[in-house]
Amino acid sequence: MAEDGRRGDEDERGPGAAHQVFVVMECLLEKLKVLNYEEEVLAKHNMKNLSRHYFVSSPYLASNPGEQFYMFTVIAAWLINLAGRPFTEPQEYDEPNATVSNILAELRAFGVKVDFPPSKLKSGSGEYVCLVLDRLAEEALKRRSFSFRRPNYPTETTEEESVTEDDAELTLSKVEEEMIVSERSSKPDEILESTVDATEWNLEVERVLPQLKVTIRTDNKDWRVHVDQMHQHRDGIKSSLKEAKSYLDKLQEDIGKTQEKVGSREKYINNQLEHLIQDYRSAQAKLSEAKERYQQASGGVTERTRVLAEISEELEKVKQEMEEKGSSMSDGAPVVKIKQSLTKLKQEIVQMDVRIGVVEHTLLQAKLKEKSNMTRDMHATNIPEHAAGPFA
Repeated sequence: MAEDGRRGDEDERGPGAAHQVFVVMECLLEKLKVLNYEEEVLAKHNMKNLSRHYFVSSPYLASNPGEQFYMFTVIAAWLINLAGRPFTEPQEYDEPNATVSNILAELRAFGVKVDFPPSKLKSGSGEYVCLVLDRLAEEALKRRSFSFRRPNYPTETTEEESVTEDDAELTLSKVEEEMIVSERSSKPDEILESTVDATEWNLEVERVLPQLKVTIRTDNKDWRVHVDQMHQHRDGIKSSLKEAKSYLDKLQEDIGKTQEKVGSREKYINNQLEHLIQDYRSAQAKLSEAKERYQQASGGVTERTRVLAEISEELEKVKQEMEEKGSSMSDGAPVVKIKQSLTKLKQEIVQMDVRIGVVEHTLLQAKLKEKSNMTRDMHATNIPEHAAGPFA
């Protein structure tokens, strides 16, 4: 349904409506260049230049909706400010719907009729994006009192160049033959009636006429031209060489004298500083020996330092043990504990004595009872013997 509606709109507007957005985009780019958008927008935001069809929506063009929408909002805000209305520049992560609504509100404030939904601008490309930016650019140009004028085509002057008669005749004859052939081939079979306005035809002829002039030029590949140029360059090189050779000879002579002076001065300095060089070498040798002795001594010091560190560590351990023992000796807590233990031990001894007494008493009672039982048994045994005696 959407494709059918789109085709219906194209049929109503004409077959070239689909390509009108390309023309609008190219005109928009020219207006932005007039407004100096390269320095005021691209350089400020570190963006790349817009291509001729940057905001055109087409399946044959690469698109980046996020980048295009941000570029659209930045340029729209800049154009609104140029047109004389304050507008805060949107940020990359602002709400798209709010940003588009604000831009359309400013567009309506300029008196432009907006007959499309805001969602058409969220893609960052398409016909309506180009239309909005173009209208805003128009308002900015009006603010600057700028208007495009009709182009002035310069009149081309015929270059008068020397040509050989044979080449000119050959070229003209060839042109005449082509004209005859084209006239024969384009001759109509029937009478044609022209529907073009004569005034428009004359204007078109005046516009195109300067471009139809034929200029016969010489061939730059001709070897004679190259030979003449070679002779000219050779003469120029010779004259320049004569002038430069004198300067080079003088420069060579000055350099040679300077080198001789430098060599003699170097020999004099070497002779004057010979004893100092010997002293320096002997001092270097002594310094090397001192460094070697220092390294040896440093090695012994390092070993002794290590031994000292070990002894210090052992000493710290001994001190710590002594402090622990001294603190334990001076502390009265162990004595208190011992006294408490003795008191408890005495209480336990008393309890044990009581228990021992009870046990001894119980044992004594048991022995007495056993002894009484034995005595009773003995008496019981003796009584029958005495009783039976008289009767026996």
